[in-house]
Amino acid sequence: MNEGLENILSRNSPRELSEPIPSSEEMELVYKAALRAPDHAWQRPSRFIEITGRGLEKLSKIFKKFAEENVEDLSEEALKKYEAAPFRAPMIIALVTEIKEHPKVPEIEQMFSTAAAAENILLALNSLGYAGVWRTGKFALEDKISEYLDLSSNQKVIGYLYVGTPSGKQKKIPEMNPKDFVTKWE
Repeated sequence: MNEGLENILSRNSPRELSEPIPSSEEMELVYKAALRAPDHAWQRPSRFIEITGRGLEKLSKIFKKFAEENVEDLSEEALKKYEAAPFRAPMIIALVTEIKEHPKVPEIEQMFSTAAAAENILLALNSLGYAGVWRTGKFALEDKISEYLDLSSNQKVIGYLYVGTPSGKQKKIPEMNPKDFVTKWE
């Protein structure tokens, strides 16, 4: 099997992520890989907010404020969970789609392009010995969160990649039979 396929087949979302994080030079390669995602009509919709260090504290405050102002029946326990969420990894990449009006490329397709870019990021991280976990939840696909992150009205957060070095016990990758997922028309 070639290295590219081995990288894809070995990618996993670890339970725990710790230091070290990729260097600036490694992240430049990761973002170059991200920007190779399919992109109908060259809209270039994908944007990324790389969050580390004190930026995690800023994101924690944003998650807390958003939850306090937008989550109904918010318990103190849930609020603490939301506030602590950014500290589950030493780096977070917010995945943002910059929606552009286009007669042939609808909003959802532009979001799909950013989703494909996210997978390229995960695969690039894996190939460099790092890992990532894609999270969505209350802080994604929500127009109000864009305001809290100071994004433009045409920018939408589709998720967050929690990034670092895999640590702790690793999840077993389940065996899956493609025949269970593929229908062939011949």
